[in-house]
Amino acid sequence: MTDFDPRAPLAAAPDPWAYCPQPSLRDGPPYHMTDMIAAEPSVARRILDRFADPHGPAGQLAGAVGQAASAGEPIVVTGCGTSEHAAMGIVEILTDAIRAAGMHGGVGSVMAAQALELALDPPSRGLVIGVSHEGGTGATNRAIAAAGAAGARTAMITASGGSPGGQLAEITVETVEVDHSWCHTVGYVSPMVVATAGGAHLSGRSVAADDVASLLSAGTRDEAGAEAIAAGLADARTLLVVASGADRAAARELVIKVEEASWLPSAMRDLETFLHGHLPSTDGATGLVLILADRDARTDRLLRARQALAGARVLELRTAAILAADLDDELEPSLTPLGRLLVYEAPDLPAPVAALLGTATPLQLLTERLARARGTNPDPIRRDDPRYAEAAAAAD
Repeated sequence: MTDFDPRAPLAAAPDPWAYCPQPSLRDGPPYHMTDMIAAEPSVARRILDRFADPHGPAGQLAGAVGQAASAGEPIVVTGCGTSEHAAMGIVEILTDAIRAAGMHGGVGSVMAAQALELALDPPSRGLVIGVSHEGGTGATNRAIAAAGAAGARTAMITASGGSPGGQLAEITVETVEVDHSWCHTVGYVSPMVVATAGGAHLSGRSVAADDVASLLSAGTRDEAGAEAIAAGLADARTLLVVASGADRAAARELVIKVEEASWLPSAMRDLETFLHGHLPSTDGATGLVLILADRDARTDRLLRARQALAGARVLELRTAAILAADLDDELEPSLTPLGRLLVYEAPDLPAPVAALLGTATPLQLLTERLARARGTNPDPIRRDDPRYAEAAAAAD
């Protein structure tokens, strides 16, 4: 056991800025990742409290988004790895806020872009928002620099304004608290909470920090359910994660988390795409996790999900779900034989916020329990092995 207090603030980035060192290696759980999942409700509460002032950094970011949306200019959100998935979630959150603010001409202007591709072809107008937890991701920083040089406004969401990325951007929003694990969980949630604060300023809809913290906390509670699913997936040959709508960002994040933490080869498929050519590669050694929490167009998504799960049942896939609680009675248990983690509804939160933050801690909990079941330590993302450290260095 450790004396970690999940309610206490996490340490900030080093000053002067430097990359955080490899996490200390623990012989078993609780891992640093375990601690970070437990800390996220309090981290989110502190971020929302910090950025409640409309004149603060999140308000400035909201103003830049509103200006670009009103002018019909592009708003591009970018990042790498987990930060790229957070960027995809931010697109959903900002699009919803723009619509709620009545800026309907700007709804289609928000998009996600992979950092390398954006650096090679930056926009000459509008706004580019970078997401980088520590602020040192080379491809993301290159994209921000290229966009600024081309004429676009730039912003960065990062833990440290003193980081290279924080120094590049016109607007920097500091989340301050740094993840203790290299299998980033706080690094996924924090920027989406920043976007939630900015979206509230933009739309005029208040977001209660208690609601966000409660939603994140609820997702950590079903440890037995996560362990049962993990046990069924532990010796799978591969894992597929399927989703639709705002849940697609969460599906991509589950894939990278599983591969980083437990080394199980995994892939994301859009819900509809899964049914168009991918079934022949699956069998009883294939794991499948459906994520379905987005309440927009939920009836249509549920119908197609039921059909996808029916096909998976015929082929005896090892199937589970991260599912909105209101849908629990809508899917017969035989469609998810490994079980399901329920995402509790948060009707007072905007739909994409409720889905993205509601699924964040369940997918992280499942990942952490899968690492336990497969006997891996999630924290160093295998870079405690010299070969994998060398591979990471060669690719840097």
